[in-house]
Amino acid sequence: MKLLKTISLSVATLALASTMASADTLENTIKNGQLSCGLNTGLPGFASPDSAGVWTGIDVDVCRAVAAAVLGDASKVKYAHLNAKERFTALQSGEIDVLSRNTTWTATRDTSLGLNFTGVNYYDGQGFLISKKLGVKSAKELNGATFCIQAGTTTELNLTDYFKANKMEYKPITYDTSAQTIEAFESGRCDALTSDASQLYALKTTLKDPNSAMVLPEIISKEPLGPAVRQGDDKWFSIVKWTQIAMLNAEELGVNSKNVDEMLKSPNPDIQRLLGVTGDIGKNMGLDPKWAYNIIKQVGNYGESFEANVGKGSPLGIERGLNALWINGGLQYGAPIR
Repeated sequence: MKLLKTISLSVATLALASTMASADTLENTIKNGQLSCGLNTGLPGFASPDSAGVWTGIDVDVCRAVAAAVLGDASKVKYAHLNAKERFTALQSGEIDVLSRNTTWTATRDTSLGLNFTGVNYYDGQGFLISKKLGVKSAKELNGATFCIQAGTTTELNLTDYFKANKMEYKPITYDTSAQTIEAFESGRCDALTSDASQLYALKTTLKDPNSAMVLPEIISKEPLGPAVRQGDDKWFSIVKWTQIAMLNAEELGVNSKNVDEMLKSPNPDIQRLLGVTGDIGKNMGLDPKWAYNIIKQVGNYGESFEANVGKGSPLGIERGLNALWINGGLQYGAPIR
């Protein structure tokens, strides 16, 4: 972590380092016998340790799924826990090979940092968490309020734009980690905490009294969250991208971690191709024919991951909403595996 704090390379130099580090990420991952993946420092539902110290979450599942596809073993992942300021440098410098850290896909990030976003594993939007004692029911009642904000995120610009558009003023207090923002909020150092709505629901569960706070109804931005890889290695980009797509198609086709072995006998051509029974989609990516089978067997389909980590059956209790499959009115849509 000390190295990250001292790196001051220009974007051009980092881009060169990115290209060199990306020479053959698949080959290096296989050689090392593990995937190097960047996560949050701790955010329930996305990346946090359970009671046994095992890291779980919807972002963790992306890492595990890629490891299952590439190495045949979802457990072969080395995690780097990064704050918002460190995450891009870690990927650019080659410290990690996949960034799966509730990161918003934006034009600037996609075109100027030497990164490629591989898709969206959670469609989100920025919201507001307040104490119920404040007696506020709308964000438009927060004129002059003090906000706790995580530095190095899209949150700061979105908040500025929203308050400017509504001719209101606010006072920001920035922190390096989400844990620091919720601690400051709970201690009363700010009137409200603003971040991605999913993060607000996650942080709310960590309060001593979760019922003392509420998330306001306004969503003020688009925050498509997803993994990113370095530019310069198209094969690796394809692997991470199609790992996500495989999980989406598995849910749509009704293939999950519990029935995947039985589904090997399915006469459905789409299922046969997905599970490697016919064709060899994996060959084009340098993967085993059972690459998607390994993902589903060891990690599950997208719906399983969502429900277990952030859905109604989890402590966060979030509705699928925009993250429902397209056939159910959502935005999640897996390109054909054929």
